[in-house]
Amino acid sequence: MSLPILLPSTATAAVPAVLLPYQRRWVADTSPLKVIEKSRRTGLTWGEAADDVLTAAAEKSAGGQNVYYIAYNQDMTIEYIEACAMWAKAFDYAAGQTEEGIWDDEADRDKNIKTYTIRFPSGHRIVALSSRPSNLRGRQGVIVIDEAAFHEQLQALLDAAMAMLIWGGKVRVISTHYGTDNPFNQLIKDIQGGKRAGTVHRLTFHEAVADGLYHRVCLRLGKPYAQTDEATWMAGVYSFYGSGAGQELDCIPTNSAGAYFSRALLESRASESTPVLRIARDDAFTLQPDTIREADIREWCDTKLKPLLQALPKNAKSFLGEDFARKGDLTIMKPLVRMGLRRRIPFQVEIRNMPFDQQRQILFYILDGLPNFLSAALDARGNGQYLAEKATQRYGATRIHSVHATEAFYLDNFPKLKTALEDGTLCDLPADEDVLTDYRQVQLIRGIPRVPDSRTQEKDEDGKASGKRHGDSAIALLMADYASRNEASPIEFEAVTGRPGNRDADNESFSGFGHGAW
Repeated sequence: MSLPILLPSTATAAVPAVLLPYQRRWVADTSPLKVIEKSRRTGLTWGEAADDVLTAAAEKSAGGQNVYYIAYNQDMTIEYIEACAMWAKAFDYAAGQTEEGIWDDEADRDKNIKTYTIRFPSGHRIVALSSRPSNLRGRQGVIVIDEAAFHEQLQALLDAAMAMLIWGGKVRVISTHYGTDNPFNQLIKDIQGGKRAGTVHRLTFHEAVADGLYHRVCLRLGKPYAQTDEATWMAGVYSFYGSGAGQELDCIPTNSAGAYFSRALLESRASESTPVLRIARDDAFTLQPDTIREADIREWCDTKLKPLLQALPKNAKSFLGEDFARKGDLTIMKPLVRMGLRRRIPFQVEIRNMPFDQQRQILFYILDGLPNFLSAALDARGNGQYLAEKATQRYGATRIHSVHATEAFYLDNFPKLKTALEDGTLCDLPADEDVLTDYRQVQLIRGIPRVPDSRTQEKDEDGKASGKRHGDSAIALLMADYASRNEASPIEFEAVTGRPGNRDADNESFSGFGHGAW
């Protein structure tokens, strides 16, 4: 059956309109894609729930569809489903006063209102889903993404949701802002700039109050409305949010909220001349004989790595940082060379799906070729312990730091890395979009800089998805910076030859590690 939307055109002082004006404006917009940038706690989702119940309760011939709601945490999901259950019962009661109700009786209604799913006699449902983008595959209907800016995989979620529009579905994106670089803010810019079809609504706290929000608060609390109380209440809300009020209440996204490194900072320290070498092998490569695997990787190293290593200044001091992965994520090896007080990245190596022995082969090739190699910090967590142990056996415990990264490690070292980038003593990061995305993955979580559990998707030269990333470049850079600040103590000496005047002009005096040095 079809039910008219609950949009009262008139209301008395004793019986106010059910939805506030801004909620009615939002519900009245039937655009396939609509987005709202909003203040906190304005009841927008509550109004959305009313529209969703009517959509799911309607027959297909009247425009009814399934509704899928996606929040970024469980508390929001429960609150939404409870609001939908309330509206479902209210609409059923209201319809039953004038015509056949939505359900045959109350028992049937209550049976079909369950946790996270509400089933309607129309055959449609309201379903709360987790924020995993793959959950939208094969579904059709109305997608509601609530507090979108705070979803860890928002761009992938939006990409999956937009497929609903092809077959007549609709997408509703609701959120407070969470930074200028957030995909939610970019979505708004794309619509406003004409790059994407859709409508954008904006609801600040002041606008919500002007539309009667405080009146509704008083109604809920059972207290009389007074304009002086409203002003005091508003001042208290703004005082509570403090410096965050611009973003949380006034819909003004802050620069890089949540992201530890700003894009402007990273781009200022990036260089187009810093190459990223990528190497991957399929699963069958692991089963090849040792000699074939070794020959294959040796040829790659001689072709790709050797020219870069030979081009490094012979009097530079060298370091290396590494983030390890066997499958799924990347192993990244990031050399760092220091000349005077400045440190730069000469190149970056990204390894995917590579056997342990060949990762060791590539690491040793780099470390053996670096001029005046002083120190490396290697990821020694999980399977990374193998590579860290082999490097320690070859180069010594004074030069190899086997790092088991903890929150304390991140808290101590990420600020040092950030300072080095800000003052320009660390530079020449690869000007590569996937690498830049890795750095941008670092978030302040409970006050600690770290990479969250979510993955990003890298793309090949044709723009096709080619593998997952987990902020790997950021961790490798952190390790390289750590290694350069915790170098082994060199032993000063001069080479003694059998004939005077036979010293290399580039090495008239240099430091090494004694026996077996450069």
